[in-house]
Amino acid sequence: MAVKVITDSTAYFPEQVKREHRLTIVPLSVTFPDVSFKETEISNADFYAKMAQSPKIPTSSQPSPVSFYEVFLRNVEEGNEMVATFISSELSGTYHSAQTARKMVLEKYPQARIEIIDSRGTAMQLGYIVLAAARVAEQGASLDEVAEVIRKTIDSSRLYFVPRTLEYLKKGGRIGGAAALMGTLLQVKPILTLREGMVTVHDKVRTAEKALITMLSIYEEDAAKYGVRETAIHHIDCFSEAEKIREICRAKFHKEISISPIGPVIGLHVGPGTLGIAYVLDN
Repeated sequence: MAVKVITDSTAYFPEQVKREHRLTIVPLSVTFPDVSFKETEISNADFYAKMAQSPKIPTSSQPSPVSFYEVFLRNVEEGNEMVATFISSELSGTYHSAQTARKMVLEKYPQARIEIIDSRGTAMQLGYIVLAAARVAEQGASLDEVAEVIRKTIDSSRLYFVPRTLEYLKKGGRIGGAAALMGTLLQVKPILTLREGMVTVHDKVRTAEKALITMLSIYEEDAAKYGVRETAIHHIDCFSEAEKIREICRAKFHKEISISPIGPVIGLHVGPGTLGIAYVLDN
C-alpha cells in the first residue's frame, strides 16, 4: 500500500518535477468567450497571447467532483491511500469539489483513507507543500505522517507578489484584503501576500521599483532569521524581469533559485507583468 500525493494545476510544477515525483495533478479550467480548456492543455505563451487579444478577461473554474472522484476511486481500487492538498479554498472551489468527491468514494469504499488539506496558498507556495509531502511519501511515510508534513510546511511557506495592476484581481473577485487599495491605485504599489488563504496587503510603497526592493527585503529578513530551504521567483509573462530578480538573489545568497512561470488560472486573476517570490523557511 502506497500513500499518493494529489494536488491541482495551480502549483505550476515543471514537467520534470511531475515525472520525478509521480505527482497526480488535477487541472483547473479556463474559459474564453469562444472556447474552454483545462489549463494544462495550452502553453503559457499561447494563453497570454490569446488573453491580450480577447475582448473579455477569461474566467476560471475548479475541477468537477467527478474529476476528483475518478482519481480517488482509481487509487483506492489500486490499494493506495491518499493525501491531497489544493489551492486555498478562499481563492477557488477546488478544495470543496474534492471534499464532495471524497464523500462519494467513501459511500462505495467506507474504509478508504483520503485526507484533504487546505493549503491556504497557491503557485509554488502550494508546490513546496506538495513536494515536501511527496518526498516523505517516497520514503515510506504513513498517511498521518505525510499529512503532518503538509501542515508544518503550510506554516513555513511564504508567497509575496507585486502586480502591475490590481484591475485583474478586482475583476476576478479575488482581491480579498487588498480591496481597500482600489481607491489609491495611482498613488501606491502594493506588496501582496496570502494570509489565512486570502490575498491581502503586506505593505505598500510609491513605486514599482520600491515594491520589488521591499519584497526582496522581506525575503532577506526571513532568510537571515530562519533560513530558507527552497525559493522560486514567479512571473506572469515577464521572464526577463524575473531573471533579473533571480540574479540579484543568487549574488546575495549564493544558492540556486528557480524561475517558475505562472499559468492561466492564476495569471488571469493577477495579470501580466506580476512578479513574486515563493519560499519555504528552514524552521
